Formats: sequence, structure tokens, C-alpha cells
Amino acid sequence: MPGSSDRQAAAAAAAAAAAAGSADNATVTSNAQGRPAAQDSVDTLTSMSSACDRTPAEVANTTSSTVSDAPQQAQAQEVEAEEAHEVPLLAPTTTYEQATPSSQRNPSNSHHHDSREHDHHGHHGHHHHDNIEAAGHDYTSDSDEFSLTEGYETRSNGSTSATSSIYAHTYEHGRRYQSYKNSRYPIPNDDAELSREDMKHAMLLELLDGQISFAPLGKSPQNILDIGTGTGIWAIDAGDRWPMARVRGMDISPVQPVWVPPNVDFLVDDCEQEWLMRGELDYAHFRFMAIVLKDLPVVLGHAMDALKPGGWIEFQELNCEVFCDDRTMSDDDPVKVLYDYSQKAFAKFNMNITMPEILRQYLADAGFVNIQCVVKKVPIGVWARDKTLRLVGMYQKMAILEIMEALAGRPFDALGLDQIQKEMILMEARKGLDNPRVHRYFNYYFWFGQKPL
Repeated sequence: MPGSSDRQAAAAAAAAAAAAGSADNATVTSNAQGRPAAQDSVDTLTSMSSACDRTPAEVANTTSSTVSDAPQQAQAQEVEAEEAHEVPLLAPTTTYEQATPSSQRNPSNSHHHDSREHDHHGHHGHHHHDNIEAAGHDYTSDSDEFSLTEGYETRSNGSTSATSSIYAHTYEHGRRYQSYKNSRYPIPNDDAELSREDMKHAMLLELLDGQISFAPLGKSPQNILDIGTGTGIWAIDAGDRWPMARVRGMDISPVQPVWVPPNVDFLVDDCEQEWLMRGELDYAHFRFMAIVLKDLPVVLGHAMDALKPGGWIEFQELNCEVFCDDRTMSDDDPVKVLYDYSQKAFAKFNMNITMPEILRQYLADAGFVNIQCVVKKVPIGVWARDKTLRLVGMYQKMAILEIMEALAGRPFDALGLDQIQKEMILMEARKGLDNPRVHRYFNYYFWFGQKPL
């Protein structure tokens, strides 16, 4: 056909350009891949500066670069201005380490690794200065770009039965809440919320390149406790990865699956009450728990008692404060407003949704040492150019959309908002999430520390 060869040549050129652009993009890689022995990891990490004590604004502005936003064809008159305009970029991952006071260090920990070295090896303990670009407004994605299950197996390899007799629930606003010990936990535990929790697990697998922990556990931890296990998806994953370990999930809500690996079981209990184990655990894992624990020091005390000397504790937490590095988000941004209301609402339940940024002091006060922190920026929406972060950003956007109705339940009721006010807040936030020109992100904090030997 006439012009066929021209079109083929143009398509080949476009594919080559896309491949070259993809090679230049920053990618998120696991900081734990190729990790040396556990103590070597601690020695490296404890030499870093105490950057996790920085304010959220300092974290948000740690790294930046520039990129030109491609104009839309319908805005031909603004082409020159948009091509000339440069905005800061979002760093895909920013790593900070909290050093142990020198009085607590082993002399062998004094060796310092320059954070500028090994930038391409993904070693834990280094700042990562790679930046990612915001995708241009003319960017088109592949039809299968956001396959939600590709690459990860969410079912268990083995199975045995798990049972519980505590299944009482209450219903408000058409949502189901657990009623264990007359709980006033503000988020539902129905199927919609459980599916959202499993989706966040898939999101973190993408963000962390398949790893499920940062603490240097070695190859064969023996006893693991997952506090606030929810659907049990992390505990099941851990049981499959460490088949010689006993993995137990604890939660106040009995929503775990019936069939689990033979080395995994679940306990319905309140982690703020006395724990049964003493000096048994190699690893105590918390995910999305710091903001909902009403007495964090008590829980940390229980964890300290339950861990073996040298055992590890880890918190994997979302800091629910919306940031933007390139001034594309206004002060009255509707997504930011949604989370401002949420912060006030959760405070009514004695919960702090920005607790993750200040966890270091709580861990230190509880007696933990070798405290380290990894902070990762997670885009909200699919505005990033890097494909991994686009998928992660889509997961994060979906997680927000799916929790909105729950926020309009108990949390916004606690603020005294009427139905019209609730609907207006949610409507504006949904519209805001659909705007890829606003480059919002959350900070995710991964804190871990060790019980003294």
C-alpha cells in the first residue's frame, strides 16, 4: 500500500526512542537484594547520619531535578512556554539511616561508606539520588500496562485449617465493623476493605521489588509474629518464604483465611493487652499499624519482652500527609483537603495519621538499638514516567478511592459533618485524583530496630 514503508519506518523509530527513554528512567529496586550477612548489614547501616529526624518538608525536598511538560495538542499557543518551563522531579526512593549512638556501637561499625558510591548496586544504607520524570501529557500507555496480578503469586503453597469463634460484627453506613471488645476502630473490616488491604500488599511488592521486609533476618528466622495481620496475606507470604519458621498473625478481627501454610496460624487478640510469648520471637512485624495504635509505648514494651535478644522489630507505614515537590499542588488541593479532614477525624479516636515520621523516638525510648529507616516516595496516580512507579501510583490512587466511603463513615461522623458536606469533600477529591498534572505523593516509612543482645 502507498505510504506503508513510511509508516513502518516511523513506527520503528518510535519504538527505538521509547526503548532508549525507558533505559534512562530511574527504577525502584530492592535495597535488600544482595545483602551481606545480618551483622554486616547492621554495621553498614548504623554508620549513616540521623537523617530520619528531618521534618516532612525536608524529606519532601531531598532530591529534585527538572523536566519539561509536553503540551497538549489542543493548547498550541502554549507550546513554547510549556517546553521552556522546567519543574522539579520526584525521587522514586529516598533512603535515610538512623545511626545508633556511638556509645552503643561495636567498634567494627565505624567504617563509613560514602553515599555517592555504589549508586547502581541498590545497597541498603545509601542515599538514592535517581530521579524519575513526570510523564508528558501526550503519554499513552499500553493496554496491559496495569495488569494487577502479573508477576506475583498471592495464594499459598501449602495449607492447613485455621479456626476462630469470635465473629461478632456491627454495621454502620452499610459497612461492617468488628466488635471485639466493643472496638471503635474507625475503618470497616468488610470484604471491600479486605480487598483493599490485599491490593496494598501487591502495591508494596511492586514498590519493594518483591521483598517483604528490610530487617536483616538472615535465611532462617524461627519465630515470626505479624501484628495487625488483617487478611493474613503478609503472614502467608512469610510462611511460604521461610518454611522452617513458625509464623503467627495477630489481629482483633477474625477475617483471616481458613486454609493457610502448615507453618502459619492466627490469633484473635488485642496487641495492646499482655502478650503470651516471652523471649521467643526473631521478628515482630507491623504494617499500617502505627497510626491506629492508641498506646504505642505499651505495644512496643510487649514486643521488646517477646523478642529474643538480637531479635528485630519492623514498622512498614504510610504517612498520611500529601506532598508535592514541583508546586503543581495548591494549598486548597482537594486530595490534600481530604487528608486534612482525615487527620482531624482520626485525632477524635486518639490516632495520629502522621505518626510514622516520628517513630524513631518511640523505638529508642522502648530500648531498641540499631534503629534504621528507609523512606520511599509513592506517587498518587499515574503521572510518573517510570512504568513501575506508574503501576504503584495507580494502586495508591485506587486505595484512596476505595477508602473514601469509609472515611465518610465513622471518621467524618466524629467531626460532625453532614451528608452534603461529606459528599462535596469526596466529589472534589475524586475529581482531583483524575488530574495527572498535579504531582502528589505520599512518604512511606520503613523503620526497623533490634533488641539489645
